[in-house]
Amino acid sequence: MTSAPPRLSDRRVVITGAASGIGRTTARLFADEGAALTLLDRNAEAVQEVARETGGHAIAADVTDEAAIAGAVEQGASIMGGIDGVVNAAGVMLRGSVLDVGVAQWRQVLEINLTGTYIVVRCCLPWLKQAPGATIVNLGSGQALLPNSPERTAYAASKGGVINLTRALAAELAPAIRANSVCPGLVDTPMAEGVQGNVGNYALKRLAQPIEIAHAILFLTSAESSYVTGAALAVDGGRAFH
Repeated sequence: MTSAPPRLSDRRVVITGAASGIGRTTARLFADEGAALTLLDRNAEAVQEVARETGGHAIAADVTDEAAIAGAVEQGASIMGGIDGVVNAAGVMLRGSVLDVGVAQWRQVLEINLTGTYIVVRCCLPWLKQAPGATIVNLGSGQALLPNSPERTAYAASKGGVINLTRALAAELAPAIRANSVCPGLVDTPMAEGVQGNVGNYALKRLAQPIEIAHAILFLTSAESSYVTGAALAVDGGRAFH
C-alpha cells in the first residue's frame, strides 16, 4: 500500500508570525507536507530556530514595516523560485476596557493585525499572480465572528477587519487566487495566557491545540479546498454557534 503524496509538494509559501504559536506549528506541518518555506517574524533568534527545524528560510521582519516586508518577500521569492502561498499568522491580542485602551494602543493592534496582513499580501501579490493555484490564508478569530468577550474591543475590531479584508481579496483576485480566513477560538499558545480556563461557552469545553488550527490552514492552502474562497472558517470548538 503506497502512502499519499505530500499535500504541498512543490508549493512555495510565506508564513508570518512563524517563530511561535500557530505560525510555528503551521511551518512544521507545511514542511512535513513538502512545502518550501520563507518564515517571517520579528524574533530573529526564534524564527531561525524554526527554519532549522523545517528547512525553511528565516527573515527577521516586522509586518508593519512595508519596506522591510517588501525586501523579505523579494528575498524569499528569489530563494524559493516564486511564491504561491501566503499564511498571515502574525498578530497580537490586547486586553483592556475601552476606557483603559488608549488610541495609541488601539492603532498598534490594528496596525499589526490588519494593516500588517494587508502589507504582506500586497508585497506577495506580484508573485502570487504568476503562480497557478495560489492561495492566501489569513488568521481571523472567533472573537471576530462573535465579539462577546469583554475587554477585547481592539482585537475584535482588528480581526473583524481581517475577515472582511480577506473576503474583499477573494472577490478581487478570483478566479486566479483563492483567499480565505481561519477563525480560531482560544488556542493553547502564549497569546492565551491568563484566559485558558475561559471555555465554558465552548461546545467542546477545551482550548484548541495549535496543530488543530494548522490543519485547517493546510486544508485552505492545499488543492483539497480548490472550490473554497472568501470563507471565514470557524475552528473554535463551537464557540461562535454555542
